Amino acid sequence: MNQLGVVTNIVESVGMGVSYAYEDLVFLEHNSFLLQFTDNDREILVHVNSEADKEAVDLDIERLQEIGLDHEMQFAKGDEYTLSQVDDETVTIEFSGS
Repeated sequence: MNQLGVVTNIVESVGMGVSYAYEDLVFLEHNSFLLQFTDNDREILVHVNSEADKEAVDLDIERLQEIGLDHEMQFAKGDEYTLSQVDDETVTIEFSGS
């Protein structure tokens, strides 16, 4: 089972919030990046929104990585993604390889 509670604590400790978790994805209150659980319960992939400010995202990811070490969690670089609104209730996520 994944470590949603631990990841939520790490995210909150750096001043961010989790807005939604769906299957292996964790959506944050902002759309700059999202998190994905892997088969390794100590590794989280960080996927960056293609429209995000890369410098700000890099700083946020560094903070997650630092706090993650205290919890024996590794936040690793994932892919870039794009969000599209399909209708009022549906959003699609398209990942592009690094």
